[in-house]
Amino acid sequence: MNSISPNLNIMIKAAEKASKVLIRDFGELEKLQVSQKGPSDFVTNSDKKVEKIILEELSKSRNKYSILSEETGEIKNSDKDNIWIVDPIDGTTNFLHGVPHFAISIALLSKEEIVSGLIFDPIKNEMFYAEKNNGSYFNNHRIKVSKKKILEECLFGTGGKKEVKTNLNTRISGSAALDMAYVGAGRYDGYFQRSLNIWDVAAGIIIVKEAGGKTNNINYAQNEELKVLAGSNIIYEKMLENLNNF
Repeated sequence: MNSISPNLNIMIKAAEKASKVLIRDFGELEKLQVSQKGPSDFVTNSDKKVEKIILEELSKSRNKYSILSEETGEIKNSDKDNIWIVDPIDGTTNFLHGVPHFAISIALLSKEEIVSGLIFDPIKNEMFYAEKNNGSYFNNHRIKVSKKKILEECLFGTGGKKEVKTNLNTRISGSAALDMAYVGAGRYDGYFQRSLNIWDVAAGIIIVKEAGGKTNNINYAQNEELKVLAGSNIIYEKMLENLNNF
């Protein structure tokens, strides 16, 4: 086990605690699928419950840090240099339909730079995390981006409704956070998507970079309509050449 900072330790504890509610709610959802009322209200409620637990846990020992969260929005506290960026359920549509592919995503933005990030898939019990200058990890094992060099052998994560004309082999999984984590772990060779929010990809950015990969420059002040590209250094450039209308 590598040594982790107190901040990352807080993030891990928050994600693990919140995941218990998420797993339980996901189990309930399968029963709700057949009800008349439909599960969308239930999912909104889950989102809020999970977020509440995460924010409470993060604030216990870091009550001065500011917060940017999908459900609550921006909370400006006395420390504006340090901002927790939280997405309680990344992949809500999957969650809503009983598809077990979604994640809790937490990142820490410090002085305009993401210094730690965590993506936790509670159903598969897969945790990806990274800290600046300390590498990327998957369930305590060091991870690196893919070493592939031939584009035809690569697999790329993407998403969104806008069609991108490309010959690349792509998958749309429905969770931007997990797509980025998979690039960091070498499962995907690259990732590209438009119209994202910062909480979708904040944790993924540092996971990819610390795994030896590359992303485009992100404006952290811009919360929505972000365009994100990620991959290994070799594949990143080749991917760009194939995305002429991106």
